[in-house]
Amino acid sequence: MSEFSLEAESDTAPQAEYRVLARKYRPTRFADLIGQDAMVRTLANAIARDRIAHAFLMTGVRGVGKTSTARLIAKALNCIGPDGTGGPTIDPCDQCEPCRAITEGRFIDVVEMDAASHTGVDEMRDVIDSVRYAAVSGRYKIHIIDEVHMLSKSAFNALLKTLEEPPPHVKFIFATTEVGKVPVTVLSRTQRFDLKRIPAELLADHFRRIAETEGAAIEDDALKLIAAAAEGSVRDGLSLLDQAIAHGSAGGSSAGSADGDTATADTITASAVREMLGLADRGRTRALLRAILTGDAAAALTELNGQFALGIAPDMAIEGMLETVHAVTRTQVGASIDLVMSEEGRTEIADWAETIPPAALHRFWQLLLKGLEEVRRGTMALEAAEMAILRLIHAAQMPDPGSLIRALEGAVTDVPVVRQPAPKDEPARTPEPVAVAPPPLTDVPQTAGATPIRPAAIAPTGKAPNDADALIALVEQEDPLLGLWLHDDVGIVRHAVEETGELILAGHEHRANAAALGRLLSAQFARPVNVRFDPDATAPSARERGLAAARAEREAVLADGNVRRLLTAFPDAELVDYQIGNETIGADNMAENAAPPDIRERNMQ
Repeated sequence: MSEFSLEAESDTAPQAEYRVLARKYRPTRFADLIGQDAMVRTLANAIARDRIAHAFLMTGVRGVGKTSTARLIAKALNCIGPDGTGGPTIDPCDQCEPCRAITEGRFIDVVEMDAASHTGVDEMRDVIDSVRYAAVSGRYKIHIIDEVHMLSKSAFNALLKTLEEPPPHVKFIFATTEVGKVPVTVLSRTQRFDLKRIPAELLADHFRRIAETEGAAIEDDALKLIAAAAEGSVRDGLSLLDQAIAHGSAGGSSAGSADGDTATADTITASAVREMLGLADRGRTRALLRAILTGDAAAALTELNGQFALGIAPDMAIEGMLETVHAVTRTQVGASIDLVMSEEGRTEIADWAETIPPAALHRFWQLLLKGLEEVRRGTMALEAAEMAILRLIHAAQMPDPGSLIRALEGAVTDVPVVRQPAPKDEPARTPEPVAVAPPPLTDVPQTAGATPIRPAAIAPTGKAPNDADALIALVEQEDPLLGLWLHDDVGIVRHAVEETGELILAGHEHRANAAALGRLLSAQFARPVNVRFDPDATAPSARERGLAAARAEREAVLADGNVRRLLTAFPDAELVDYQIGNETIGADNMAENAAPPDIRERNMQ
């Protein structure tokens, strides 16, 4: 809505009594509501088409016009026009008795209740009893309940039936800042309007007109500062404007006189408003961050203690640095920063955005968040803030991992790098360790260093597989516990199930498991299979071969040139895990597991 009125609310108090701007310029018409065009359009259409809901819910942050809108709806529904013959209208006349009485807060059929101080079910019983009686002098009896989320559960439940089917002459209007606390059973019975935060530009224009009406000279930049500090709230902004006018007055009244003449007042500057809002401390915040970026620990701690001496809490100092880092990051991506930033601050923020890498800014953000948590949770706030700043100074001097790798590539040249040729149709890539696969396990005993086994399970077909690993997978599929024993505890010396029906094992002899394995294989392949142990033979188990292959793979990773450079630069570093392809291998994969107990006994239990 581009045009709106700045007519002050009717003032029945004596002229000598001053009224704050937030009350003096409370909207008296829907045209005075700024930034809520969608809601006004919906209400106008509903009134014009006689589709007026029986209950409304106004929600939004403080100071955006929830209660004022509720009163405007009450006025619009009860207006009778200057001649007394009018009906509901989106543009009340402000001349008839209902309009004047509602504006002055003395209309008997508009009942306002503060739910913050009337939370119980007894108050709701009074409301329910009153709705049975018709309006005394108005068209509708309207109940306005402010901060409705403060009602108790019993009060909400008592209101539900009446709220769902109220008499035709009753309308309910609720207002709340915390709609999430309102039961869904109440929300479903109301027509909800979400009042938006007012944009800073619209607020600044609104405050400019009010200042002109009040005869106060104020700079545009000062109005922008007030609008930004209001955070979308008209009431908060008017309170700040009232304070700024008082702050900049030079003995004369800032309000218009009774005969319409305008009193003189000094021009209110942006610097005065910035000082009034406490925004001058942002310069000290930038000074603290500047000392951190330059690595001057003594200057950083001195600045922090100086702010502490002025009454700035340590957590507020860190929050200020978080806001500055956020502003630098927004500048890097091309987004605008807030209106309360001074020109000097904008210049410095822009310089930092060009010189500080994005990775460093994100690291700063995380470290500051951690420091803020430590300051708020600890018992020594100033000391915790100092340690957080020292940690941040240390992080500011460290390069990011990419720069570190590039620096290390030129720092150590005597470490050989194993390179593998790239395919002809692909460019060369970073070297990776290559594991050499051994021949499959057959009659020849295997030694440590073989490739990891555990192939995909093979469905039984009636024909014995020639590969021992496939045989183990087949047994695991048929009997998981027996397969675990065959995989972990014994080695296969000879696998000749298909030729001679014989399977020779090495290791600790377990006759029960061997007999169970023979029965399983005999049933699987429809031929007798003899499973026996050779006491003179030695062969590693599949598990031992897998561990040996994992150790060999880890040694190959440690032998990589880039890894050796990192370990040379950081002697205390350890290889925790590594990734080959899509598989991440950690230290837990190398753990030696104890041999399982008797598998057959566990089956029997």
